Amino acid sequence: MSVLVVGLSHRSAPVDVLEKVAVAADDVPKLLDEMVRCPHVSEVTLLSTCNRVEVYAVVDAFHGGLADVSEVLGRHSGLALADLTEHFFVHYASAAVQHLFSVAAGLDSMVVGESQILGQLRQAYATADETGTVGRVLHELAQQALRVGKRVHASTGIDAAGASVVSEALADASLVLDGLEGRRAVLVGAGAMGALAAAHLRRAGAAEITVLNRSLERAARLAEKSVEAGLPARAGLLDELPAVLAEADVLVACTGAIGTVVEVETVVAGVGGRATPLVVCDLGLPKDVDVAVGELPGVTVVDLAALQQRLTGRGDGLAVTQAQELVAEEAQNYLAAQRSAEVTPTVTALRRRASEVVDAELLRLDSRLPELPDAMRDEFTRTVRRVVDKLLHTPTVQVKKLAEGPDGDSYAAALRTLFELDPQKPAAVAGSVTQSLQGADVAAALEAPLVDEVDR
Repeated sequence: MSVLVVGLSHRSAPVDVLEKVAVAADDVPKLLDEMVRCPHVSEVTLLSTCNRVEVYAVVDAFHGGLADVSEVLGRHSGLALADLTEHFFVHYASAAVQHLFSVAAGLDSMVVGESQILGQLRQAYATADETGTVGRVLHELAQQALRVGKRVHASTGIDAAGASVVSEALADASLVLDGLEGRRAVLVGAGAMGALAAAHLRRAGAAEITVLNRSLERAARLAEKSVEAGLPARAGLLDELPAVLAEADVLVACTGAIGTVVEVETVVAGVGGRATPLVVCDLGLPKDVDVAVGELPGVTVVDLAALQQRLTGRGDGLAVTQAQELVAEEAQNYLAAQRSAEVTPTVTALRRRASEVVDAELLRLDSRLPELPDAMRDEFTRTVRRVVDKLLHTPTVQVKKLAEGPDGDSYAAALRTLFELDPQKPAAVAGSVTQSLQGADVAAALEAPLVDEVDR
């Protein structure tokens, strides 16, 4: 058993493809259930954010697991598998661990170093746990990834600027409006990104925000928090948007819903013949705002596609280098610990075999020398066991140490072969085979015959 990552992100796919594959929060349990019922998948989590959709699965075979996960994602997106795999990236075994740690550290984000990914990973794990698709392997891996992410953010300063997709979108809005101080904003969506937008607007000196949401209770909760933080705010329902837009300078849409939330007719009704500009920040995946809004006079749309284009290639600097080194170190340590843990059943089986041999020989001695005094019998038993323990000590210590290396399992395999051991080996995260694929290579892997698969 090994970990397989199958996904696509702002690095591998355009926003219009990401929109088709995006999974609404309410649909995540359904897809998790579909995947874990597949023949080659035993554990699975799904991470869907504004710039990535990734599946982390524990599989018994690389090709079989890849085919299972790809089929479910293809069926959900409605795209032909060939069109989808063109944008896929795949990581397997140790490469999967390295990728997850990089994601948790914010190194794979559109805005390098953003810390929101930690909360998104935590939520993805919680959803999978509640759905019943997380076992020992993904539990341990997820907890370690969250720990690594926290350590990177705390010790490298990679997120010192507090940048995020929200902050970058509002930075673009600030350029258009010549600053956000004194501006009025409308937030469509009261989730985590809405709260982050409210915080950035408060720091930028916005005059007031209006939070609109399908649930008035959630909108009111965010508005109340904003007021407590010193930013005037009020809450309302989505049908109030035309009236609110009449006096707004910025609209931030981030609902996470599937389908358009802000129609072009709604914006036209709100902005009318006004002379002042309106900036619309559409941070939804799929888009929350009708694409036709961008064609309206006086309206500027900042969406994920625009941010993707502007932010591509960013991420140089000392903090990023330090973060990459720390992630590599953490991944190496984690994989070494996993390989060491894998050899434990073999060592246990070897000691059990030795104990069985000793017991059999002592029993044979009893039958051949029944008159042997008890004191002598006890001393002889202790001596034999000491000799066996000393003979086994060095090889068992060495095999555990050697197991931490990249080819560590080969030493345990040699012990199993030499002593004909069957240790009932448990599922493992790290295997001797590491694989990363992208685009055409993924398609080729899916076409490969499912033969000669081994536990990696």
